[in-house]
Amino acid sequence: MQFHDLEAQYQALKAEIDAGMAEVVRGGRFILGPQVALLEERLSKDVGRAYCVTCGNGTDALVLALMMWGIGPGDAVFAPDFTYFASAGCASTVGAELVPVDIDLATFNMSPDALESAIARVEAEGRFKPRVVIAVDLFGQPACYTRIEAIAKAHGMLVLEDAAQGYGGAVGSRNACSFGDAAITSFFPAKPLGCYGDGGAVFVDGARQDALLRSLRANGRGETDKYDNQRIGMNSRLDTLQAAVLLPKLDALRRYELKALNQAAQKYTQALAGYVQTPSVPAGYTSSWAQYSILLENRARRDGAQRYLKERGIPSMVYYPRGIHQQTAYAGKHFPDEWYPNTIEACARILALPMHPYLMDADISGVTEALKDY
Repeated sequence: MQFHDLEAQYQALKAEIDAGMAEVVRGGRFILGPQVALLEERLSKDVGRAYCVTCGNGTDALVLALMMWGIGPGDAVFAPDFTYFASAGCASTVGAELVPVDIDLATFNMSPDALESAIARVEAEGRFKPRVVIAVDLFGQPACYTRIEAIAKAHGMLVLEDAAQGYGGAVGSRNACSFGDAAITSFFPAKPLGCYGDGGAVFVDGARQDALLRSLRANGRGETDKYDNQRIGMNSRLDTLQAAVLLPKLDALRRYELKALNQAAQKYTQALAGYVQTPSVPAGYTSSWAQYSILLENRARRDGAQRYLKERGIPSMVYYPRGIHQQTAYAGKHFPDEWYPNTIEACARILALPMHPYLMDADISGVTEALKDY
């Protein structure tokens, strides 16, 4: 059994993917070829945003968005404490001050109440200016943008939607990557929309932002003269081969993969109800199920369940074993554990089960029966 079965997906899309990659090889335009432009056009339309600028990976997408806004020293950037490190580390990359924020244990996303408390602490201290909230759509589920955007607006802050794991999710009729003042996603292979290497994208609504991002991803090149570098940027472009892979995958995601993911999640939840705490999806929300993560009673039970599954050939993962405030990179900062009770609890109890659009009913039964036995 595979945790993410990319081979099954490839076999389902083999003809389209092989043909697309062969076309790139024949054309010989391996960097920013026509398939990249086509992908950007389709992605922007798919999420309902004016512009999409692809780049080398999701981490670069986060950094590019902050660079676009001129975020740097003296600025405070707020990000969830329970997330992949890039969602927080991007703030430090541009020289800003990271402020981790505790999560809602029901959704694993940033807690709006904890965000208000964190902003109040920074404003009371007076050393840094609150500038950006990075709201992460963790495990495929959009964050609580209604409250987060209102809080940010009240404090004159920008919101960056980190949909690295969230592409395909939605709140009502609004798709992930359409929230905030800008949004990003990742095309890492295991993501809901993944390529066969690294890739990422930034989504914006302004023409000037679009032009600035295209400059920043190409070492700050000028708009009319590529050898007149007008600003400091980075080298972060999406390979044309990756665009060729993503085009049929985007179509498959919308045609049937999202439906399959939600059906698999529903089967997991029905089978495991009463045995473990299953994921909670608020009314009106749609998850793209980058992960299906359960909570067990405590760390010992979680670790025991993981060992039990492994003995039976069932893979599982712990996302995440520690919070951002517990990372060695931030050991010198004052982030006491009492500010992050839900993050600490999630790290001790969480376990992610196999999840992908090609998961068979027999696989789901095998996982759930093993957990029930345990």
